Amino acid sequence: MEFLSLMSAWSWVILLVLAVVLYKLVLRFLFGMVIVPEDRIGLITKKYVLVGQDRGLPDGRIIATKGEAGYQAQTLAPGLYWWLWPWQYGVTMQPFTVVPEGKIGLVLSNDGAELPTGNILARRVDCDNFQDTERFLNGNGQKGRQTAMLTPGTYRINTFAFTITIADMTVIKENMVGIITTLDGAPLQPGQIAGKTVEGHNNFQDVDSFLKNGGNRGLQPQVVLAGSYYINPWAVQIEEIPMTEVPIGHVGVVISYIGEDGEDLTGESFKHGNIVRRGFRGVWMEPLGPGKYPVNTYTMKVEGVPTTNLVLNWANARTESHDLDRNLSTITVRSKDGFPFNLDVAQIIHIPSAEAPKVIARFGSMNNLVSQVLEPTIGNYFRNSAQDSDVIAFLSTRKERQEAAREHIRAVLEVYNVNAVDTLIGDIVPPDSLMKTLTDRKIAQEEEKTYETQRMAQEKRQGMERETALADIQREVVKAQQSVEIAQRTADAAVKKSEGEARSLKLQVGAEAEATKIRAEANAEARRRQSAADAEATKLTADAEAERIAKTGTAEAEKILAIGRSTAEAYELQVKAMGEENFTRFKITEEIGKGNIRVIPDIVINGGSGTDGSLNGLMGLKLLEQIEERKSGRSTKIVDVLKPVESKPGKNE
Repeated sequence: MEFLSLMSAWSWVILLVLAVVLYKLVLRFLFGMVIVPEDRIGLITKKYVLVGQDRGLPDGRIIATKGEAGYQAQTLAPGLYWWLWPWQYGVTMQPFTVVPEGKIGLVLSNDGAELPTGNILARRVDCDNFQDTERFLNGNGQKGRQTAMLTPGTYRINTFAFTITIADMTVIKENMVGIITTLDGAPLQPGQIAGKTVEGHNNFQDVDSFLKNGGNRGLQPQVVLAGSYYINPWAVQIEEIPMTEVPIGHVGVVISYIGEDGEDLTGESFKHGNIVRRGFRGVWMEPLGPGKYPVNTYTMKVEGVPTTNLVLNWANARTESHDLDRNLSTITVRSKDGFPFNLDVAQIIHIPSAEAPKVIARFGSMNNLVSQVLEPTIGNYFRNSAQDSDVIAFLSTRKERQEAAREHIRAVLEVYNVNAVDTLIGDIVPPDSLMKTLTDRKIAQEEEKTYETQRMAQEKRQGMERETALADIQREVVKAQQSVEIAQRTADAAVKKSEGEARSLKLQVGAEAEATKIRAEANAEARRRQSAADAEATKLTADAEAERIAKTGTAEAEKILAIGRSTAEAYELQVKAMGEENFTRFKITEEIGKGNIRVIPDIVINGGSGTDGSLNGLMGLKLLEQIEERKSGRSTKIVDVLKPVESKPGKNE
């Protein structure tokens, strides 16, 4: 009995321990108790339906909202629940759905109404962020991908009804633009490549508002700027591109591919395209100034137009940084005389900002302006100009041809709304053969100038030597002139002396005649008359002698003056005729001859062997003595002839 009592006590202890340990199982089995932890939710699966309840789900449904067998729309929040017996209900503990920071939760509904034809996304239903499955299904929620999404946070989501996919937020970096393409919405309007502009969708974060307001699927005209966005990638695709930059010194002409056809603002005179207001399809009248713009490059194009002076080079070895002249090359022309030659040309143009839209409307781009207008206009002008002259004339008239080209090209470009600032002709490269000819000619011309310079230098040197020689003989000329003046003065003195003597003699004769007259009056009339006759004879003799002396002095003076003048003129004529150097040599030789200076020995006795040398020397000495005797005899005769002439004046005196 004690043993049985002991066994019974131990049985109750064991049962108590088992009850404490297995109370959950006991309560679960007996009372259908379910405990949901605080970090879980309970997903209920109903295995069968008791009598009096709906036994099956409607066709196409997998979530029960009215107690049908199957996955239940209602979930169990953390807490204690009863009467969920395990033989009728299965409870699965599911962690909360957590969407981290920087992420979004994309929702796929596993149950709901069918999507309307043409829709790819289910529209939003008020269901507490998909935490109330029953409200979602009863509110006509649609199965499939949802437009609504979950932002960062923790949610009690029935994963039997919804599948959550974690995706990244949309981030647009600085200086970038998000190009939007929507995957759902109304079809595009005919003739349009992008949807219409829709407001109120908060940068496409509220897809339902976008669709409700009539948004179109496809490319959108609106863009998304830099920032972070909760954008549903199942509804919206984003392509990130750089912002459109209009540099300083440029304007951006906007060409819009979308919008309504606007009114042309250029009038009837411009017939090369429509220029419209902002927002319409075509070329916008107002260009964009320098800066950065969030331009949708799929719906609009911004064509940059330089507003500063633009240099275009027709040269093989030079291209500007704008690269518009990369296809331009040196112009090859042919002259009138058939020579081909190359020339480099630079054209400076300016496009006013107000005229930029017209240029783009006419040509489409700056490259087209260069290729369709500037290149043929300038090339053909210089080719035509070169055919009017030969190469040499073209080279020599470069300045005039440059000015003519500037005026011609300016008139042509004004028609195209482009200002031609200047036209410059660079290097002109004639053919090598012609260049060699020109080089040889130039060298010959320079040599000719050199020879002319040398000739002038020689002439100056000759003139200097001539002046030197004239200065040397000027002394002789001065002496001759002084001799003439001395002779003139001597002659004048002789004349004065003769006149004085004549007066003196006349006075003496008069006095003697007067005395003779007085004595004759005293003696006799005959004596007086005889004395008067003698006095008159004496007077006539004195007058004649005085006249002879005066004329003799004058003749001698004129002779000396004439000899001096003739000698000076002879010297000048001899210098002009013979030259300064030759005349100088002649005078030196003459002076040597007058002075009987022997420059060369009369007789040269060789010191050679033999007797002929001595004999020849003796014969030479003898011959020299005979020549001297003849010379002295001739001199003596000349002196003898001159002696009476020289002594005659003294005698008269």
